[in-house]
Amino acid sequence: MKLQTRYSNHPEDVKKYTTDDLRRNFLIQPVFIVDEANLTYSHIDRIIVGGIMPVKKALTLTAGKEMGVDTFFERREGGIINIGGAGTITLDGKAYEMNNQDGLYIGMGVKNIQFTAKDEKNPPKFYFNSAPAHQAYPSTLITLEDAKKVHLGAGDTSNKRVINQYVHPDVVKSCQLVMGMTILATGSVWNTMPSHTHERRMEAYFYFDMDADTRVFHLMGEPNETRHIVMGNEEAVLSPSWSIHSGCGTGRYTFIWGMCGENITFTDMDHVAMADLK
Repeated sequence: MKLQTRYSNHPEDVKKYTTDDLRRNFLIQPVFIVDEANLTYSHIDRIIVGGIMPVKKALTLTAGKEMGVDTFFERREGGIINIGGAGTITLDGKAYEMNNQDGLYIGMGVKNIQFTAKDEKNPPKFYFNSAPAHQAYPSTLITLEDAKKVHLGAGDTSNKRVINQYVHPDVVKSCQLVMGMTILATGSVWNTMPSHTHERRMEAYFYFDMDADTRVFHLMGEPNETRHIVMGNEEAVLSPSWSIHSGCGTGRYTFIWGMCGENITFTDMDHVAMADLK
């Protein structure tokens, strides 16, 4: 297992960042590495973000010095959405068959976890978020059909989309992790506009299902000091609570979002008027 650490960033400092500074501090690339659990530990609300891609061998998660515990989920919960081929996740001996677009909530206290592929020619790609937890809730398989559907936006504003809420109070219980996948309608390119912030929760985005030449311009920064990070297929980005959450693609894309922080209220956000964006 690979685990790198990222530290928190003050908005006054970020105003002075170069393009390279922004990418080094907030962009996560690559997310998936063959036969690796490739994770990033962020000091922004202690979220862990990454990709787990078993191909020829089984993979597991271990707790190192960064976490200060004996097992990975001793004081944590997790969420996974599979964007690849079929695979299996085994939690303390119980196997969960994971097809494309299937999700899994992993409750605090799981001791042994293993990831395997069904077919090494079409391996799974388990996108993973984890947050600190204070109570054990049942681990639960969540299919796309199980996810709560929220229809937002419109074609004439280029942001028609369906928000599929996987780890959400109306679907499964969690301590602070909220996670889901947004699918944009054909011709829509904005993932959130008008933009918003949510001071009480950070967010991580993972962009995928993109053509080779497609790029997403992920917008961040304070509303009156916006910045952008240009992102390719299967890349993730950390979005602090003080930052706007928005992005626009040059072509089709899908994205997975995950949040943790003070609450699990999805609608708790502070909208930003278009006239206030700079």
